[in-house]
Amino acid sequence: ILLSGLHNLAGITAPGFIPIKAKYMIKDCKLWAEKYNITFKFNNYFPIKTLDLMRCVLVAEKEDFLQNFINKVFDAIWKDGLNLNDNIIVEKLLKNLDINPKTFLMESVDPKIKDELKKRTEAAHKKGVFGAPSFIVNNKVFWGQDRLEFVINEAKK
Repeated sequence: ILLSGLHNLAGITAPGFIPIKAKYMIKDCKLWAEKYNITFKFNNYFPIKTLDLMRCVLVAEKEDFLQNFINKVFDAIWKDGLNLNDNIIVEKLLKNLDINPKTFLMESVDPKIKDELKKRTEAAHKKGVFGAPSFIVNNKVFWGQDRLEFVINEAKK
């Protein structure tokens, strides 16, 4: 889904754009990183414009390297602090994945890919999703990483 598109459909402002919430969001991210002993660096280029990246996710899914692509993009943003708003840096990231950047990026702007992203975002909104992460189990929506215990309990039912 495209998170900004989802927020627009839901008529809400993302927490990262509300200064007082953003301050605590950054603190929360650091707390979770410490809890799980993972490297985290709040990206100085935030917000990252993810429209093109989310279209690339759909291409990666189609080409069967989705998880590797997601992991590399996540690390680039939240571990390495790279500016993925810069196409040159995105192209370098793709080259490091042994992907031809020109071909891959051309495929990401195909109308079918664009329509698929819109369709998935609208479908999520219709199900009641308004943010990420969200989990739907047994037709119940759970929002936020702090709800994982409830997600697991619901899945066991």
